[in-house]
Amino acid sequence: MAPKAYYSIHPKFHVSVDCIIFGFEDGELSLLLLKRNFEPARGQWSLMGGFVEEGESTDAAARRVVAELTGLNDLYMSQVHTYGAPDRDPGERVVSVAYYALVDIKKYNRELVDAHNAFWVNLPEVPPLIFDHGTMVEDALRFMRYQASVKPVGINLLPEEFTLTQLQTLYEAIFGQSMDKRNFRKRIASMDYIEKTGRVDKTMSRRGAALYRFNPDKYHEQSIFKI
Repeated sequence: MAPKAYYSIHPKFHVSVDCIIFGFEDGELSLLLLKRNFEPARGQWSLMGGFVEEGESTDAAARRVVAELTGLNDLYMSQVHTYGAPDRDPGERVVSVAYYALVDIKKYNRELVDAHNAFWVNLPEVPPLIFDHGTMVEDALRFMRYQASVKPVGINLLPEEFTLTQLQTLYEAIFGQSMDKRNFRKRIASMDYIEKTGRVDKTMSRRGAALYRFNPDKYHEQSIFKI
């Protein structure tokens, strides 16, 4: 059978990306949602997504979608899962590849977000979402927390030099729970790539708190994961 004939006998359907965009601010995580302005499910809460364009990879499509919505580029993004149930989208047969991103809420483009009728919603207050988007969010949270247990996810959201309290606040937001201070600091002490700078932050107290930094060279030397 000729190659073209082989492909032609199989069904064709759409491939899309859906982006779970988590925002970090003031020790809390939020999720960026939009009110859908077309059918099916007009007026309901949705993740931001779009179809993969001709000549575009799913990775590139996800980055394009996030940039179009937030104005942010060069973000940390990670593929979560592929969702392909035949009836997942009542409009057409659509296979969706989901990605999550973790962003600093203070840095997004407010005009773009407003133009897309999008809103930041605190995680505990996320409303019911269309299709299988609720499952995507749950899967993304679980995957992000797994990654954060083995790699420095979210470190780019902190200042270049940060205190251990700031780092702990970030990870408490990611994991959605308080952490024992001594156990957390013991864990950080075992990570050679989180290193003391020798400087002290005295903005919160006279004694001050030691400042740390992330050393990407040391991290890549000892890890198969890439940030």
